[in-house]
Amino acid sequence: MSSTAAPDVAAPAAAERLRAKKRAQARATLLRQTLRWHWISAAICLVGMFLFAVTGITLNHAGQIPATPKTIAREGVLPEGLRAELRRVEARSGQLPPATRDWLRKEMKIRVPDDGVEWAPGEAYVALPGPGSDGGVTIDTATGDVAFEQTRRGAVAYLNDLHKGRNTGPAWAWFIDIFAVACVVFCLTGLVLLQLHSKARPSTWPLVGAGLLIPLLLAIFLIH
Repeated sequence: MSSTAAPDVAAPAAAERLRAKKRAQARATLLRQTLRWHWISAAICLVGMFLFAVTGITLNHAGQIPATPKTIAREGVLPEGLRAELRRVEARSGQLPPATRDWLRKEMKIRVPDDGVEWAPGEAYVALPGPGSDGGVTIDTATGDVAFEQTRRGAVAYLNDLHKGRNTGPAWAWFIDIFAVACVVFCLTGLVLLQLHSKARPSTWPLVGAGLLIPLLLAIFLIH
């Protein structure tokens, strides 16, 4: 009897050990993959997250940070040949001709977009806002007089506008989107790591809860 009972007892135990081994292997695989994506996303986010954290402080205290705006002004005269073409475009309220934009870029050091021109009688105006700056160029279609003016509000204003994505163009908009996705990956993999290690660290979920509860209470009771 004893010779046949032993295998009956050993079989479930062996099966349980096998299941435990598979669970341990699966957990180890999950931990490795999570750690890999966590450090990759951390490396991608590091500089950007530092920038956005610092500019979050500067934005919150923008009124307390002194700045000395600097204004740049340049003047020129558009050649007669280009003026004639500009007047033809003015008649149909079109965009600045490519030749005019090229002249502005080469002679006046002004990069004008393909669109955005505003027409008034005898005058073309293109607003040229940028991060930390505002400006524009005005062209008199009769005399060809060109007046450019730009006001720069300093490095802090420049960084603040990068934070907000204000007047930064499509390339920076794409960067912000990709950076945001990397931050989501960083946070989600961090959450998985918290879960995997939470049994050995009892303060894990109370701290996570505090991170949720504190801003929630501030938003409900102290933001008006």
